[in-house]
Amino acid sequence: MRPAPMLLAVTSFVGVAALRAQQRAISDSDLYAFRWIASPQISPDGRQVAYVLVTVNAKHDGYETSLWIVGTDGASPPRRLTAGPRDGAPRWSRDGKTLAFVRPKDSHPQLYVLSLAGGEAQQLTDLPKGAAAAAWSPDGKTIAFTSSTTPDDLEKKKKEKTDEPKSDVRVIVQAEYRADDEGWVDPTEHSHIWTVSAAVPGSGEQPAEAHQVTTGTFDENAPQWSPDGARIYFASDRVVESYYYPPDNNFYSVPAAGGALDTAANIDGPIFGPVLSPDGKAVAFRGWINPRAARSYNQSDLFVSRGRTAKNLTADYDFDMGGSVLGDQAPPRGGEGSSPTVWTAEGKAIIVATTEHGRSNLVRFDAQTGAREPLTTGDHAVLAYTATPDARTVALTIGDPTHLPDLYVLDASSKRLRQLTHANDSLFSKLQLVTPEDFWYPSFDGRKIETWILKPVGFSPGKKYPLILNIHGGPHTAYGYIFFHEMQWMAAKGYVVVYPNPRGSTTYGQEFGNIIQYKYPGDDYRDLMIAVDSVIRRGYVDSTRLGVTGGSGGGLLTDWTVGHTHRFAAAVSQRDVADWLGFWYTADFTLFQPTWFRSTPFRDPQEFLARSPVRYADSVTTPLMFILGDADLRAPPNQGGEAMFRALKYLRKTTVMVRFPAESHELSRSGKPVHRVERLQHILNWFDKYLLGKAVKLYDVQ
Repeated sequence: MRPAPMLLAVTSFVGVAALRAQQRAISDSDLYAFRWIASPQISPDGRQVAYVLVTVNAKHDGYETSLWIVGTDGASPPRRLTAGPRDGAPRWSRDGKTLAFVRPKDSHPQLYVLSLAGGEAQQLTDLPKGAAAAAWSPDGKTIAFTSSTTPDDLEKKKKEKTDEPKSDVRVIVQAEYRADDEGWVDPTEHSHIWTVSAAVPGSGEQPAEAHQVTTGTFDENAPQWSPDGARIYFASDRVVESYYYPPDNNFYSVPAAGGALDTAANIDGPIFGPVLSPDGKAVAFRGWINPRAARSYNQSDLFVSRGRTAKNLTADYDFDMGGSVLGDQAPPRGGEGSSPTVWTAEGKAIIVATTEHGRSNLVRFDAQTGAREPLTTGDHAVLAYTATPDARTVALTIGDPTHLPDLYVLDASSKRLRQLTHANDSLFSKLQLVTPEDFWYPSFDGRKIETWILKPVGFSPGKKYPLILNIHGGPHTAYGYIFFHEMQWMAAKGYVVVYPNPRGSTTYGQEFGNIIQYKYPGDDYRDLMIAVDSVIRRGYVDSTRLGVTGGSGGGLLTDWTVGHTHRFAAAVSQRDVADWLGFWYTADFTLFQPTWFRSTPFRDPQEFLARSPVRYADSVTTPLMFILGDADLRAPPNQGGEAMFRALKYLRKTTVMVRFPAESHELSRSGKPVHRVERLQHILNWFDKYLLGKAVKLYDVQ
């Protein structure tokens, strides 16, 4: 369990009551004061942890990041290492005396090094396209990293000019040519491995010249060194237009000075988070073997590859490898990263985060047998972690429904957790937050479905409350034990909030996740309606005042819901999918593989039409708001809320469209803070208008 706040642990019942009387409900604008902990990096000796602190800037239109450090003994408070405002990706040198990190210069991130003995950070790279996070060589003399800089970029930099202005005309030859939250993709740019001397430049000296190790038309990612420093290992998908084929990237190595590649691990499927064993003779990674029949959801397993043989250690463990609990408070622009695999010093075991029923924890697996042992337990989510070289000490961030993630240190032998930061205690001590109730219910076919219920602040059992059903997207993701500002604010505004994990959700096994393939939306909608019925039967919900909302796939299901039932008095659909045919043609990724649909919209449009909410616009009677990001490339507005809005306006239905300029699909998670707050205001304004009867004139036709 996540350690309880010490204040409440030692306070009497009377003291708790007095404290709660002084607290207030959370507000939408409290987001401006949130502080996020990201990218924990434990020192090699386990005595210190460097991390990124993310805060909202003074104008509320962006985020600032700075590097901090704290001792693992908990004896001293954290101290700031850099002023920011855009510092990130700290990485310790092997001797623990220096930190490498990235800092923007001329709009591109460059590598810097900072001596822990004191002094200013020194710039290490000066590449036209910048540099990514550092990977220190075993002897500490060299740093490997990735960059998309090309020889032409270097030549132009040397000449300090460009011969001709670059054309702004785009020649597009690949199906995936845009990426949400990133924009246009340049097919000539590839992320390659580079190295640079780790020697700190002297005063007035120019950064050292970096050396390009890999070349070609494919990307290399996450470089790491062999134990002897002779080779650099990396993951790469080396198939042209790989979206035509099932996912399948491999783990390769290259001589540190450059040369021919060797394949270190290869399965018929993707490889995530590969890490060499301490002796360099094995590789641990997450991934899956592609099935004969394509699935829309593939659950990751933990593998160990020795030579050309890969063994699945978790074939009998039907839960997800990696932390995948959905919230709206992952550190924005904090570089959180994915869940790594960690070898113990002797190579006998592997530590990795797993997710079961909305809870994410660290588990240690025997590297030969797969026997597992939990290292952390409880109703919370482990977001990020790193370990000392001997894996005896782990730095990790943990969050739960009433706490933003903080930094902890774990003794892997005793399993003792110590909290190192209290980044939001000063704010949260003033707030009356709600602890969700975990509730399982049988669905129409007897399948057990898990949901969480947030009751309103100041809940009274004898009172009837309005209810909001909040539907997650994905569809292959999951709600769980993580802080959710949106839902806490709904509860603060007097609503019962219900947020289920219907079939198709992750963290419940392979079969549960994939059961909606070719049937989305469908039976998952039935799960959601039974969740609402189950809560209404408890007696504290006014069944005439029901609302529904959701984002992405949850927006799709919101549209679907109001097209198939009239029970909801108001709905808010966010960054939705409404027209599957339009989505197939306009989203930033392809559906070329038969995982969601059996065919294509030009060969079998009926399959797409039957599952498109816009087809059922005639049936909608619920007042419906659409919240859309103008720069959303994942669920483009023209096929989603915009299409539904146009259809409903033609039908003279009650509807409104709220557009957020320059915001991507990540609006609710890492959009401009001021936009994130205004988004919350619009959602609750709509529900207040139609569920509480408040006079909100903003959405009336003038």
